[in-house]
Amino acid sequence: MNIVEAVKTEGEAKTISRKLTLNAKGNTLYADIWEFGINTALRISDLLTLTFVEVQGDKLVIKEAKTGKSRQIDLNSGAKAIVARRRQAHPSHTFLFQVDSNRAKGKAVSRVSVANAFKDVGEEMSIRLGTHSMRKTRGWLMYSNGKSIELICKVLNHSSPAVTMAYIGITQAEVDATYHEFVF
Repeated sequence: MNIVEAVKTEGEAKTISRKLTLNAKGNTLYADIWEFGINTALRISDLLTLTFVEVQGDKLVIKEAKTGKSRQIDLNSGAKAIVARRRQAHPSHTFLFQVDSNRAKGKAVSRVSVANAFKDVGEEMSIRLGTHSMRKTRGWLMYSNGKSIELICKVLNHSSPAVTMAYIGITQAEVDATYHEFVF
C-alpha cells in the first residue's frame, strides 16, 4: 500500500482543487470529490457510493463500508454547496459523483479514476496525494487549528487517538521540536 500525505495548509488544499479542475479541462468532478471529502472526512469507499437522496438536508447518516459502524455527519455549508451545484448541473444523476461517459453511464466514478487524478496533481506539487489524503487533510487542519486529538479521532471514527496521530502524520521531529518550543 502506498503511503499518502495530508495537505498541511488550506491554501495548498485550494490549489489542489484548482489543479484538479484544470487537469480535467474545466470538469469539476474531481475537485468536488476532493472538497466534499475534506468537508465530510469520509473514506473514499463511502464517498463514491453516495446518492443524491442520501445527501439531502442537513445530516448524512451512513453505515461505513470498512467498519460497519453507523456514522452521522452534519453537512457544512461547503458540502451543501457542492451537493446543490452538482444537483443543478446533473439533475438526472443518481450518484453525487457520477460519470457521464458512454462506457460507465449511470455509475459512480471509480476509485481508480479518483486516485489517478489525485496522483497526477500530487506529482505536480511534489506531494504524495491519494484518496486518503482528503481525510488526512481534514484531520491535520483540525489538529493545526487546535482541535484535540480525541475530537479528531471521533470525527475520523478511529479506534484510538494513537491511530489518529499516526494517520494525520504527527512525526517524531514535530514531537522533538516541542522540547525546544517550551523551555522553562
